[in-house]
Amino acid sequence: CYTKTIQRPWTPIRLADLSTEKIRDAISDVVLFHHDRTRFVRLLATFCGAQTLFWTYLAHFAYTGLRNDSSLKEQRKVTTTGLAGFWSFDINLGRSVWRYGFTGGCLAVGAGIIGLGVLFCRRSVSRVILHQGGKMVTVATQSPLGPDKGRQITVPLSRVACHAHRNESPSFIPLKIKDNIFYFLLDKEGTINNAQLFDVTVGAYRPL
Repeated sequence: CYTKTIQRPWTPIRLADLSTEKIRDAISDVVLFHHDRTRFVRLLATFCGAQTLFWTYLAHFAYTGLRNDSSLKEQRKVTTTGLAGFWSFDINLGRSVWRYGFTGGCLAVGAGIIGLGVLFCRRSVSRVILHQGGKMVTVATQSPLGPDKGRQITVPLSRVACHAHRNESPSFIPLKIKDNIFYFLLDKEGTINNAQLFDVTVGAYRPL
């Protein structure tokens, strides 16, 4: 008979529990993680901008082209559609429901694409800085304007938690900041400068 002890891969750790060497590393600001994806973010911004222009043009075309013109009733307004030869129906593309539906749908698709691009930039992390004393952390996000032009959030270390160990995450390390709905994503292709200090500070699990 034996007793098996199950230990979690990471546990809440206070700064006072760190070794003397790790505390000495936290005397000055330490860049724990950095990953510059400015080139990719600029390509993403260009793609989102092009898609927004395209879907805006389609929305403008739908709004101005699908008009209920009585003089062109038989030529443009009514379209007969057949499905597999079994049944068919007439679509009056000049009706307001189709006109405003196509216009709103195109605008919604364009807004959705640019919204996803903005969300990715605001949640993709470029740098994580542990400030002097080890009590405050700054999380900087990606930006098409450059690595230092993105959003920066400075919060106490106690408000930051990593809900998955960096060795268990296949591609991204999910970082949770209290009072923020979405996770911040650390790309594993980035560089962790001090793995041990990262694991016991930003990378540690904390109940928020």
